[in-house]
Amino acid sequence: MRVRRLRATVVAAAMSIGVLGAVAVGQAQAGPDLTAGTPCAIGGDGACVSVDTKQAWLVDDGEVVRGPVQISVGAPGHETPRGSFVVEWKHKDHRSKEFNDAPMPWAVFFAPGGIAFHEGNLGTPSAGCVRLGAADAQAFYEFLEVGDPVEVR
Repeated sequence: MRVRRLRATVVAAAMSIGVLGAVAVGQAQAGPDLTAGTPCAIGGDGACVSVDTKQAWLVDDGEVVRGPVQISVGAPGHETPRGSFVVEWKHKDHRSKEFNDAPMPWAVFFAPGGIAFHEGNLGTPSAGCVRLGAADAQAFYEFLEVGDPVEVR
């Protein structure tokens, strides 16, 4: 994972000094296109979630590397928030303080109110989190780093 971080840093530095073409510092840039196969525009590394289709993806350097994977999202009244977020923190063996010490293995927190990706039951709605199957939850935990973007559409 460190290699992808170094690559992103080198590209960002090159862009800021105009090495990658006609983009000069201070010029407005066009918004990024959607990442192929997803409803999100993640040009680097991060995660994409579609609440409507109950699917999620991991994106590495603008390319899907996992997904679509099945997810469970928030129930009515406890909707998974939509928007652009960043990974805030991670905890492999987290337990919910709000929901009777319920296990939240492989938790990756990204939105206010304790919203996270984590392993859980895909057959029922959550209280707002994005639940993943066991293998997918571990993969999201291991791939995502603090500061990575998470888009929920």
